[in-house]
Formats: sequence, C-alpha cells, structure tokens
Amino acid sequence: MARIVGKDLPNNKPAFVGFTHIVGIGRASAYKICTSCGIDPHKRIGKLSEDELSRISQEIEATYLVEGQLRRAVTADIARLRKIGCYRGLRHAKGLPVRGQRTRTNARTRKGKRKTVAGKKSVKAMK
Repeated sequence: MARIVGKDLPNNKPAFVGFTHIVGIGRASAYKICTSCGIDPHKRIGKLSEDELSRISQEIEATYLVEGQLRRAVTADIARLRKIGCYRGLRHAKGLPVRGQRTRTNARTRKGKRKTVAGKKSVKAMK
C-alpha cells in the first residue's frame, strides 16, 4: 500500500480514484494532481514509483488542506460562527439544518432520532 499524507491508499485502484481516499481530495482535484505531476491518472497506485509518489505528496502538501488540517479548519470555522452568534452559528449550536432546509418534516440527519411527545388526553379518558 502506498502511503501519502498519512493515509494508506489501495494498490489496485487507478491513481485518480485512489487519491479520493484522502479527506479533502475529490475526483476533480485528484485528476489535477495527476496532470500537474505528469502522471497518467489511470495508472494503478501499486505501479507508481517512489519518485512519482514523492512528487504527488509534495504537490498535495503544497496546494491542498487535507485530513487533520482540513478537519481543524472546518471546526475552527464553525466555532467562529458560534462565537459571533450569527444565524448559521446558532443553527450549528442547536443541531438544526444550516442551509435553509425545511424542518417541519425531514431533517432527521441533523435532528437525530424522533423524540415522541405525548399527545393531549381526551375528555373521555379523564373521566
């Protein structure tokens, strides 16, 4: 397995697909990395030489925020929004959708499992 920026990449996948296992790099970014390093994007990761892997690693570290750095940056951005008390920060703090989605129905990903609230008792049940 090839190791780039602290992540093991699968040997049997094409380079541009394998690089997507690194957090912060998608297919388009992976393709750009391959072309800028002069590597065939369809070449398998297991077939890449040490020289090619080092060029790729240098390119990624110089150009992209990946893995831990990216996670820290996103967390810091959310913390900043919460601190200044803007609408998006309040939505993050409450655990509700941030980008204008409806919450009357759906939104289960952000709100979590349903919490059933007991309904009002009827007049017959009270007697």
